[in-house]
Amino acid sequence: MKLLTILASASLLAFTTLPGLAQAPSTLRIGLQEDPDVLDPHKARTFVGRIVFKGLCDKLLDITPDLTIIPRLATSWSFSEDGLTLTMKLRSDAKFHDGETLDANAAKANLERARTLPDSLRKSELASVDTIEAPDAGTLVFKLKRKDATLLAQLTDRAGMMLSPKSLSGDVGAKPICSGPYKFVERVQNDRIVLEKFKEHWEAANYHFDRVVYRAIPDTTVRLANLRAGELDMLERLAPTDVKSAQADKALTVASIANLGYQGITINTAHGEAANQPMAKDKRVRQALSLSIDRKVLSQVVFEGLYAPMIQPFNPGNPYESADFPVPARDVAKAKALLKEAGLSKVTVELFVTNNPVDAQLGQVIQAMAAEAGIDIQLRSTEFASQLRDQQQGKFQMSRIGWSGRIDPDGNLHQFVTSKGSQNDGRYANAEVDRLLDEARTVYDVAERKKRYNAAQKILQDELPIVYLYNQTVFFAMRSTIEGFTINPDGMIRLAGLKRK
Repeated sequence: MKLLTILASASLLAFTTLPGLAQAPSTLRIGLQEDPDVLDPHKARTFVGRIVFKGLCDKLLDITPDLTIIPRLATSWSFSEDGLTLTMKLRSDAKFHDGETLDANAAKANLERARTLPDSLRKSELASVDTIEAPDAGTLVFKLKRKDATLLAQLTDRAGMMLSPKSLSGDVGAKPICSGPYKFVERVQNDRIVLEKFKEHWEAANYHFDRVVYRAIPDTTVRLANLRAGELDMLERLAPTDVKSAQADKALTVASIANLGYQGITINTAHGEAANQPMAKDKRVRQALSLSIDRKVLSQVVFEGLYAPMIQPFNPGNPYESADFPVPARDVAKAKALLKEAGLSKVTVELFVTNNPVDAQLGQVIQAMAAEAGIDIQLRSTEFASQLRDQQQGKFQMSRIGWSGRIDPDGNLHQFVTSKGSQNDGRYANAEVDRLLDEARTVYDVAERKKRYNAAQKILQDELPIVYLYNQTVFFAMRSTIEGFTINPDGMIRLAGLKRK
């Protein structure tokens, strides 16, 4: 007994007399619905990738929950009187993860890469930029070809993210070297992405975790089970069917907000051999598909009625949403008549869905509805990054896909439906739509811009390169021990201020 007492005292002494020993690093574990695509902000296009970039790559600008544009790496900005020059002042205390200073020349190198890289998805977002100048270390000057009401909004996201110029000649996505509050450690495909705190970040004091681990868990049930078991600290996109259960769990906290984007079906109208089929060739077949879907029932059956039906690219309540295009009632008879008018009694078409339970159920409900109108939908399921890759390459007929949305209406429409749009995977093309949406970029007055969007929508609602379905309310769930989370309509997880109680 005496020996045990001596050993216990020695153990206690070891802990009490060595206060300098480092504690285990604090880790925040976040569950994602999909595995992100490439971790290169100029090539990336996934929603979950944007969540990871929030910790990894700082941007020139950001937005608040009320959609106000605020400083980030840029401390101030102003347009010239003619609207053709944008001048930004940059922080003087920002660094890249490799220790290099983030100055105007570094920012210029990033923006030039975003504008000119052959496979950059940011090119159309920065199409108005003619030249970029760095007259001194703290000043960045954009010379524009035309007025651009969208430019500041573009710089709040991936077009405004900064990578170390020294890393740009290598494989950026394999080991991104950014300037954000956390730096890259490792990635295990379809499993995890690990970041660690960048102690030299200009805002390091506001980031309270030593590490952040993003886990890709497509199955919503498994993701929630991991949260309840304490294997995750928070998750994005809690399934609507789990909301009531999670809200009733005292160990969890649930937050939600309607996001800025849309969910729908992108149709391959002209991209390669896959477009050689009736859904691509004849707008009446696409119109029949849209009319066969009861969007209200879709929301009730799959989403507990928590998602708003929609047929526009703008979220409900958005000033650019038009009363001219209300959600239509389901009309199977009219859908059949349209097929008959197109010389068809039955159409077979393939629909790409993501391999998670929610999207699988959504695809099955759409499949059942369309079948009643004579449209035989064959479902094809795969993980999200593969779905996007095949979509970009034109290896799809229809794809059940969504967009998380942007604060400027251009971000929800231009790149998807203009003939040179960087995310126009179906290669839809209409010269009048191009003209209207290009023109809308140059107009600052909301009422005048809306006229252009309404005119473009009139064409798009007739030709239907995208069949819009619903607006997604984004639900986050977290352990009740996590505090400091601020929800934002862009659906991003901002790590600043997050801590454990």
